[in-house]
Amino acid sequence: MSLPLPPLLFVDDEKNARIQFPDMVAAMGFDDVSVVTADSAEQALKLLEQSEYFMVVTDVRLGGMSGYDLLRRARARWPDTPVLVITAYATPRQAVDAIKAGAYDYLAKPYEPEALRQAITRSAEVYRLRKENASLRARSGEVYRLEHIIGESPKMVALRQLIQTVAPTNATVLILGESGTGKELVAGALHSLSHRRERNYIRINCAAIPEALLESELFGHEKGSFTGALRQKSGRVEEADCGTIFLDEIGDMSRPLQAKLLRFLEDGTFTRVGSNQELRVDVRLIAATNRDIIRAIRENHFREDLFHRLNVVQFMPPPLRERGQDVLLLAEHFLRHFGASMSKSIRGISAPAQQKLLAHHWPGNVRELRNAIERAVILETRDKLQAESLPDSQVENRLRKSGSPPVGEASLDDHLAGYERDLIVNLLEREGFDLNRTAEALRISRTALRTRMQRLDIDADDPTARNAAGSATRKRSVA
Repeated sequence: MSLPLPPLLFVDDEKNARIQFPDMVAAMGFDDVSVVTADSAEQALKLLEQSEYFMVVTDVRLGGMSGYDLLRRARARWPDTPVLVITAYATPRQAVDAIKAGAYDYLAKPYEPEALRQAITRSAEVYRLRKENASLRARSGEVYRLEHIIGESPKMVALRQLIQTVAPTNATVLILGESGTGKELVAGALHSLSHRRERNYIRINCAAIPEALLESELFGHEKGSFTGALRQKSGRVEEADCGTIFLDEIGDMSRPLQAKLLRFLEDGTFTRVGSNQELRVDVRLIAATNRDIIRAIRENHFREDLFHRLNVVQFMPPPLRERGQDVLLLAEHFLRHFGASMSKSIRGISAPAQQKLLAHHWPGNVRELRNAIERAVILETRDKLQAESLPDSQVENRLRKSGSPPVGEASLDDHLAGYERDLIVNLLEREGFDLNRTAEALRISRTALRTRMQRLDIDADDPTARNAAGSATRKRSVA
């Protein structure tokens, strides 16, 4: 299916010419080409400022500004829009001057309809190629599909099922979760499974763009609307027309811009910075944040009405600490990836390394695990990944917050069990997996400690646990 064309702009001060030209274009078989007419160059420039045209056809002699003046101004401001010049007083010199001035083509009256037809056809092809190239560039970084969301834990299975259900719809989506849990993977999978997958997928990190420039980046701006706005610029929402736009870290967006985004979500209308012209696009919006959105609303940092408008369908990718054996599945995946990219033949993960991976809290979630495996592959010299190649994570463990619980779907019992497990594992590591010393530190009996360890699936009797903590050289007995 061909991309739809914006209108063709025809400029002539003769009324009969303006009446006849649209019929002439239709008679040539251009069913998908609509024609907008202007009776002067001045009016044409105003129309060009307000809307997009795939081509301009102008007479040279106009009342007021000439067609050559229109050509020069149009080429300066809209260099990608071809301008066809038509004149009843053609000379070879005028033709050369028009081409030098940037005219796409030059026709002398009376011109052959076939010559006009070919010029319109070429301009339409150039427009579509330019848009398709822009679309390919926008999608070139799109690598996230459903199969990239790895995990077999119940929460991840449910997450993939929800993505498959929601993706074919046009529903607005809000993705909540800690940093590194894969929110961008969810957004990419939603787009790749939607009917918009052949159109642009535009991603904006709201925290990475200065507040003063974010509105311009999102909605575009007019020339001279602020210092440095040297020409008109289309916004990312226009690039995403008929596609998907993903606003990451939307919790960092200022409240004034939140109000404009709310209006955009209502009916797809917006105005560029410095303009009063209302534009409209058809865009599916996906937003994400790692902030506590309810707290942000209570503290008046985020608009409650915008939250409700975004929260049509909500996704919550679980933190890695709640995904059990998925840690090892992901570690194996990253091991294959980095092993191949570094030309290292590492066939698996040793038991001590697996124990160490499962014992860690992963405050940085999947992103932290990815970095840990990359580091381990760099350091590893054997055919299996060893615990010694993994980071000690002492700094990372200090990132764990003891205040409000993280965003997620876990119950209070899950949070308490996770905290209890991490506390015992950390003390076991500190005490060299000596159960007597660990029990003393916790001020409980050895029997009570063993009972808790069994309930929490902590196996300190396995000698690999001592290796996982890096305590093999300490030669302490667990007895």
